[in-house]
Amino acid sequence: MSQTVINPKKPQDFTLRHEIWKNRASYFLMAPYFILFFLFTVLPVLMSVYLSFTYFNMLEMPRWVGWQNYIKLLLEDDIFIISLRNTLLFAVITGPVSYLLCLIFAWIINEFTPKVRTILTLIFYAPSICGNAYMVWNLILTGDRYGYLNGILLRLDLINQPILWMQTERYIMPVLIVVQLWLSLGTGFLSFIAGLQTVDKGMYEAAAIDGVKNRWQELWFVTLPAMKPQLMFGAVMQITQSFAVADISIYLAGNPSVNYAGATIVTHLLDYGSTRLDMGYASAIATILFLLMVGTNKLVQRLLRRVGE
Repeated sequence: MSQTVINPKKPQDFTLRHEIWKNRASYFLMAPYFILFFLFTVLPVLMSVYLSFTYFNMLEMPRWVGWQNYIKLLLEDDIFIISLRNTLLFAVITGPVSYLLCLIFAWIINEFTPKVRTILTLIFYAPSICGNAYMVWNLILTGDRYGYLNGILLRLDLINQPILWMQTERYIMPVLIVVQLWLSLGTGFLSFIAGLQTVDKGMYEAAAIDGVKNRWQELWFVTLPAMKPQLMFGAVMQITQSFAVADISIYLAGNPSVNYAGATIVTHLLDYGSTRLDMGYASAIATILFLLMVGTNKLVQRLLRRVGE
C-alpha cells in the first residue's frame, strides 16, 4: 500500500539569510545607521573593555596586565570608592525624583490648551539647554555677601556671615543634587509630552465603562500603559544623566573638589583619561560605569513592565 509523504518546507527557507534577503530593502535603508552605530558606539565599547586589561599611556602600544587595573581600582583606589559612593547617592536621589518630576509636569502641562502647553514646555525645558546655566548658579552660590543666596539669607538674618557654599564639604553634594534636579527636565520630559499626545482618547471612554472612576486610575490603567515606549526612553535618559554627571561638579565644585565631596565616577575617569593619560586605567573605570548603567537599566525595565497591572 503506497503512502503519500508530505515533504515539509526546506529548512533553509527559514534561515536568517533568507529573512535578510526577503527584507533586503529594509536592511538597506537601515544600513547607514547600523554602520555608524557599530563604528561609533559598539566598537568603542569593545575597545574600551579590551584596553581595561592593558597598560596604555598613549605613547606606547598597549601592554596586557590582566586584572591589575580592576584590582587597583576596587581595592587600592580610595578616591574611586568615594566617587562610586557619591555617584550612587546622586543617582538614587536624582534619578527617580527627576523621572517623577518629568512625568508629573508633563501630565499637568498636557491638560492645557496647545498655546499654553507650548509656552510652559519651553519654560520647563529651557534650563536643560541653557549654555549659561552654570554661570547662573555660580552667581547664586558665590561665597561672599554679593552672592544672591548669601545676600538673601543675610537680609533675612538667617545667617551671620556669608557661607562658602562650594568650598564647604557638607554643602557640595546637596547643592549639586538641587542643580541637577533643576536641569533634569530635558529630553525625557519632551518624550513624555509627546507620549501623552499619542494616547487614544477613546481608551478613556472604554476605561470609564470598565469601572475607572478618577484621574489617578486613568493615569495608572490607561495613560501609562499606552506610553510605555516613552517611559522606557525617559528612564534610559535619566539613568544616563544620573550616572554620567560630571560637568555640574567640575563647573561648580571644581575638579578635584574639597575632600572629593563632589567627585563622581566620570570626574575620576576624566582625571585619568584626560590629565594623566592612563587610558588602560580610565577604560577600567569606564567599564565599571557601563556595567552599573546596564544593570540599572535592566532593573528599571523589569519595573516598568508592571505598569498598569
